[in-house]
Amino acid sequence: MNRFPLNRKSIVRRIVIPMLIVIGAIALSTCSGDDNASDAPVQIVYQDWRTDWFPPMAEELLDEFHAEHPNIRVFYTPDPDDLQGTMPDLMVAGTAPDVFQGCCTYFPSWAQQGFTLDLAPLIARDLDDSVISEWSVAQYQGLRTESGHQFAVPKYQGALGLYYNKDLFDELGMSYPDETWTHDDYLAAMRQLTVDFDGDGTNDQWGSMLDVSWDRIQIHVNAWGGHYVDPADATNCVMDEQPAMDALEWLRARMWDDDVMATFPDVKGLSTRDAFIQGKVAMVEDGSWALKDILTRADFSVGVAPFPIGPVRRATLATTDGFGIYSGTEHPEEAWELVKFLISKRYGLAMADANFLQPARTSLVDDWVRLVKEQFPVKAAEVDVAAFADGHIKGYSVIAEVFPDMATASAVASEGWDRILTLGLDPVESIRQVCEKIELAVRS
Repeated sequence: MNRFPLNRKSIVRRIVIPMLIVIGAIALSTCSGDDNASDAPVQIVYQDWRTDWFPPMAEELLDEFHAEHPNIRVFYTPDPDDLQGTMPDLMVAGTAPDVFQGCCTYFPSWAQQGFTLDLAPLIARDLDDSVISEWSVAQYQGLRTESGHQFAVPKYQGALGLYYNKDLFDELGMSYPDETWTHDDYLAAMRQLTVDFDGDGTNDQWGSMLDVSWDRIQIHVNAWGGHYVDPADATNCVMDEQPAMDALEWLRARMWDDDVMATFPDVKGLSTRDAFIQGKVAMVEDGSWALKDILTRADFSVGVAPFPIGPVRRATLATTDGFGIYSGTEHPEEAWELVKFLISKRYGLAMADANFLQPARTSLVDDWVRLVKEQFPVKAAEVDVAAFADGHIKGYSVIAEVFPDMATASAVASEGWDRILTLGLDPVESIRQVCEKIELAVRS
């Protein structure tokens, strides 16, 4: 419940926030009769996921925060439908929430445009090294710009693993994937598990599938020893160097030469998760964030293994999901108090309990595994849930590599990958033109 009044300035500033929040606050202020605005708590807005399970969890935990911080009142609001497209407009207009979540290629883009508060001084002042040491080094550093601007702190640790359908492996007497698997083992299994059931010349079941997207392709590139971005020069695109092109060719060949890795047209536009759940693919490269949905909906025995080892190294994704503060906030100290609460163990465990989000803090991994197995005592009994944390604990996680202008770079690369992988229209060599376009944009 919103028990404290919003003043006129706050209402104008929050005009884009859902009207129910504002109307509720005004109604309560009318009833309260409190004319002493100076005694009212500082009001801040916290924006986060809009998925069904998240708002009730957040509101319940915020009650605890309010009890401990009576001088701060937090108004939770869900992300807009088009978060990536809407947030820059709110930030430019000065109407962005004080605290928000972000990830992927668009979060560093916000930081590059000056929309995020630098948290480094606050971290140095308030956070103990014991907290920071629990975070994945890759993830924590991935929430920092090249200039050292710490635009966020970890929200949760989303890692990629290899889900597999145990029933299909059992039917063929195949050994399950494990930590020793290489990409060669992965390919051999894909070939065995790809089937044309009705003999019409078109596959009905494929060995595996991945999202054709920035970070999902990147972990293969890294496993081949390549990069998107030159580590020594963030304006230099190295997708066109041999290791990166070899990785891209490996993926292209699996989709278009061998036809053992499904494309989105193959599965009629299903998401990777749904294609796996519906039995269209025997394995899928997906994240720990999909675990609860897969265990809930799959009608077969599910297994999880660490990501296969590449020709040069093993790599898996550490998502850059984090909490940040708007650089235009009027209340940076109060916003930071909220962020410290959001990265606490109890908030991490609440997300783990509600939807199996893998905690960003290593000390919570065992609790997370326990929560999964308690909620699914049969389906998760033999699932190696901790496989998702393998890269975090052993230090082989990687984060999305970023160019100075990620908005342009991601759009250009996505178009190129779609033509090479999803549609099979262009050869891998066309990535050279992609690099040229990216470099032209980031150096201009």
